[in-house]
Amino acid sequence: MSGLIITVAQQKGGSGKTTVAAHLAVAFVRAGKSVGLLDIDPQGSLGEWFERREQSLGEDEAGLSFRTASGWGARREARQLARDHDIVVVDTPPKSDLEIRPAIEMADLVLVPVQPTPVDLWATAPTLAMTAKEGVGSLIVINRAVSRALLTGEIVAAAGELGHAIADSHLGNRVAYPQSMGEGRTVQETAPGGLAADEVAALGREVLKHARKR
Repeated sequence: MSGLIITVAQQKGGSGKTTVAAHLAVAFVRAGKSVGLLDIDPQGSLGEWFERREQSLGEDEAGLSFRTASGWGARREARQLARDHDIVVVDTPPKSDLEIRPAIEMADLVLVPVQPTPVDLWATAPTLAMTAKEGVGSLIVINRAVSRALLTGEIVAAAGELGHAIADSHLGNRVAYPQSMGEGRTVQETAPGGLAADEVAALGREVLKHARKR
């Protein structure tokens, strides 16, 4: 039986896709899952993070398998990873339909990170439309949420009106996230007792529960 393929996609740049992908991958490992990472973004940010991770922890302690691919080759790489892992997390580039479409078609679930601003929410429409057209389930994830901000609540409500599922668990606008990424780690490793670590763990549980319903 093949593992789940979870694609992180958002055609608007700057949504935090790579941060979400890396943090969820490590959260799944910490939950006892074997995880493969697939980077199809030509910018290669996830690959740079993974290299720093191996340098910091050592190749045997990184806890993840990593591959890169482009275009339609992503489907083959993802399926190969899925044969050997419980979960495959795919990081995608912004703006490119050609690169994103195969990653959406092969997914069991597409996560769509959205920053809590009207512009970011509007820019989410093409990605959500693509997932709907391919018949793939999607889950909107509010990223860089500001606690107690009225705008965050308004965006959450507006996102819910789009007709797509929205995660109850949000990731906050916390310095801990980029700091941990710069070390090749995640907040669950650099600040395991912090609020950010709790956010990631909660989102990881919710994502798996949602993916298994498909």
